Amino acid sequence: MLFQLKVSKIEKDSRNPFYNSKYASLSNIQEAIYTPLAESGLVYSQSPSGLNGLTTIVIHAETGEYFMDTYTMPVSKQNDPQAVGSSITYAKRYALVAILGLNIDDDDDGNAGSVKPEPKKQEEDNRPWLSDKAFAQALERVQSGDKDVFTKTKEAFKIKKDFYSQLKEANDKL
Repeated sequence: MLFQLKVSKIEKDSRNPFYNSKYASLSNIQEAIYTPLAESGLVYSQSPSGLNGLTTIVIHAETGEYFMDTYTMPVSKQNDPQAVGSSITYAKRYALVAILGLNIDDDDDGNAGSVKPEPKKQEEDNRPWLSDKAFAQALERVQSGDKDVFTKTKEAFKIKKDFYSQLKEANDKL
């Protein structure tokens, strides 16, 4: 309890650009807890254990009493040392926060990082496709100098790539 009274809220100091979220880095957490741990007579140690496990132990230096727990986190790329290293760092942050009861300012890194952002929903395009016959007529009108046909055709129809480029090229020549 003495430790929790001494440690203040830990600020999020890092940004995950992929999910556009903020989180408290491991070094920021460690920096915030070192002095309060020492003043409370506590030390901790973390070490990998087994496959994807991390054991955290908190020891009272004078009495030798301790508590520990193992946190397991699956790694999607087992044969990728960088993925395993990232997973260990991630586990160290979350294990420390959990075992020491730390206050992280609205920490959502786990939730935000587990769900990919939904792509923006595209509006349904209900325009009909430009037929071969309508394309030939529009192209003929553009080539004869009707400047508005290209714009009106784009607004009224969905256009195949090759039709579009031919119409655009003819329009650009005007």
